[in-house]
Amino acid sequence: MAEADDAERTEAPTPRRLQEARERGQVAKSQDLTAGIMLLLALIWLQQFGQQLFKGLYQLTAYLLGDTAEPLLQAEGLTPLAIAVVGQMSWMMLPMLLGLMVVGVLVVLLQTGFLYTLYPLKPDLNKINPLKGLQRIFSSQTLVLLLINCAKLGIVGAVVYYTLVDDIDRMLMVSTLSFGAMFQLSAEIFFRLAFRVAVLLLILGIIDWIYQRYKHARSLRMTKEEIKEEMRRMEGDPLMKRRRREVQMKLAMQRLRRVVPQADVVVTNPTHYAVALQYDAARMAAPKVIAKGEDFLAQRIRELAIAAGVPVIERKPLAQALYKLVEIGQEVPPSLYRAVAEVLAYVYELSGKRRQLMNAG
Repeated sequence: MAEADDAERTEAPTPRRLQEARERGQVAKSQDLTAGIMLLLALIWLQQFGQQLFKGLYQLTAYLLGDTAEPLLQAEGLTPLAIAVVGQMSWMMLPMLLGLMVVGVLVVLLQTGFLYTLYPLKPDLNKINPLKGLQRIFSSQTLVLLLINCAKLGIVGAVVYYTLVDDIDRMLMVSTLSFGAMFQLSAEIFFRLAFRVAVLLLILGIIDWIYQRYKHARSLRMTKEEIKEEMRRMEGDPLMKRRRREVQMKLAMQRLRRVVPQADVVVTNPTHYAVALQYDAARMAAPKVIAKGEDFLAQRIRELAIAAGVPVIERKPLAQALYKLVEIGQEVPPSLYRAVAEVLAYVYELSGKRRQLMNAG
């Protein structure tokens, strides 16, 4: 059933689906990549400042093993001395720990961006359901994850083995060395091994990050039906949209039937645009657009104007300018005064009316 369901999920996730997943805390990130970078930076820090750290630890050890600490231990007990030792060691390690914390946060932010959500803390009974837990334990996804982790462990083990094999001869002679030489050899082998492991973890982390992004995108894939359902949620039910358009068209037609007969002239494109103008010198400073429409509405305006005996004049540039520049209920701008005045003068001359026109000059 799961394979059949995956076969149906052939569509890329929509932006809304991605946003919803992000709000739930579902983002692609690799813990291995973060661990690899932090380990590598920790080793670099130890290589640069390790001598100062080891010097401090050496002095602290010498103090604890010396005669100075014994009276303090007898007077105050072990607890104050242990607290002082832990505090001193923490202070020496503080710069590295703060640096690693900042780097860890930055690496996560680079992978996921800033993300704040409480959704993972939401109570979910499935998380404590024993049956669901068993299904997760014995699922194919858990098996794949186990195999991947075993492969990672095997690769890291192989690197550790071949690194130690190169130094096996020197390691066998360690009992013949002085303490300083023994410490230097151990530090050299440790850093070589740790750097190789860190670089390997970094490479594995990059691979894991790419895999996590692929896995995340695959898990969010959608079926065609889910995309249609989401479009219906975003845009509304198509039946309701059509109903709203019908109501809006009905109201627009009612308004046209009421105002177009009141116009003095209708200027057309001739077919694409139609603009109804009205002018009353006693009440208006300039002619006013009382109705306008494009394509079907333009045709209805022309039909209503002809039925009401309103002159219909074809003026292509003027009709386009009025439709684009002037909203319904607004007066004609001064830049169109002359062209509108010529149309009105022509109409009034045909109808025998005499009205006071605005100064077109």
